[in-house]
Amino acid sequence: MKYILPLFGLLLVLSCKDDYVIKPIGHVRLEYPQPKYIELNSDCPFGFEYSDLAQKMDKENPCWFVLHYPGMKANIYLTYFPVNGKEDLAVKIKDSEKLVQEQTVKASYISPREFIFEEKKVYGTMFELGGESAINLQFHATDSLKNLITGSVYFSTPPQYDSLQPAIQYLKTDVIRLIETLEWK
Repeated sequence: MKYILPLFGLLLVLSCKDDYVIKPIGHVRLEYPQPKYIELNSDCPFGFEYSDLAQKMDKENPCWFVLHYPGMKANIYLTYFPVNGKEDLAVKIKDSEKLVQEQTVKASYISPREFIFEEKKVYGTMFELGGESAINLQFHATDSLKNLITGSVYFSTPPQYDSLQPAIQYLKTDVIRLIETLEWK
């Protein structure tokens, strides 16, 4: 019994060390299934394909949609505008790109990508915004005569670019597919 107290004290002293390892903050690994695409069924003057992970929700204006991705807490907002001449088209495209320019304060980079599909008369630009921007992807597509579609990708979570990167890349693939399959009626 007389050795138990000193032995306990020795164990207490030896177990208390200042050596410790800082563990990084962990993030959930986000993986998504291969997308299956479905065609948009509407009376709008356009059609395209979108992922079956998205739920299409109509907005108050005709031909305005939200593609809601509940598993990602993300939305793609799509807005259709009829165009009245080249000047009207230029103004509407400038308004669309103004959203991108307003994000330059938070965005660490803005990467544009142009789309030209002469045979289908689809011309567009997609902007990918990096960093802590509220918008991660912004795009517009037009036939350069009568129709314009604009779209923005938003997440319902704080903008943590590194954590959202897998979801952003998945949605980027969906946006590219939307533009590539866009057809005017």
